[in-house]
Amino acid sequence: MLFVISAPSGTGKTTLVKRLLKELPRLRLSVSTTTRPPRKGEVEGVDYHFVSLDEFNERKKKGEFIESAEVHGACYGTSQYLLQRDEEEQYDTLFDIDTQGALNLKKERPEAILIFLMPPSLADLEERLKKRGTEGEADLKRRLARAQSEMAVKDHYDYVIMNDKLEEAYKALKGLIEEKRQKKNALS
Repeated sequence: MLFVISAPSGTGKTTLVKRLLKELPRLRLSVSTTTRPPRKGEVEGVDYHFVSLDEFNERKKKGEFIESAEVHGACYGTSQYLLQRDEEEQYDTLFDIDTQGALNLKKERPEAILIFLMPPSLADLEERLKKRGTEGEADLKRRLARAQSEMAVKDHYDYVIMNDKLEEAYKALKGLIEEKRQKKNALS
């Protein structure tokens, strides 16, 4: 099964995704390929596959990505090969990708289950981003503007989960994935 989670930056998506991967068996994270430079602490092949723009464009031209998107001036893509490997090894794949990539993936794989994590409000999201302390004022404004455009497409998702309280959001997310897995197993 393909589970796609998208959310504006600062919504808690990474925290929730890490916990899902730790607690749910046979669930594997799709590691995207990107042209952006690694951030402090990021590991090649764990967080992303880091490549040059030329290499990314060459791979895209060869059809190696099931979906790709440009976000914040960098390119991101999902490897067809890695997705196929997960399916052959009977893992469900969890995607932590932006809305553009999610909607592109849904076009290619209509069975993908799209889940959008919503912040309680833009003001709450702004406060979370400020507490994180990783963005300057210009980046903060850019992320908030992007958050508005991302939230505008939430209706194209199969499910929307409000992350007002992290534990409640986690229970809803985990419960949704377990329910979908049970339904699939019942049909098999």
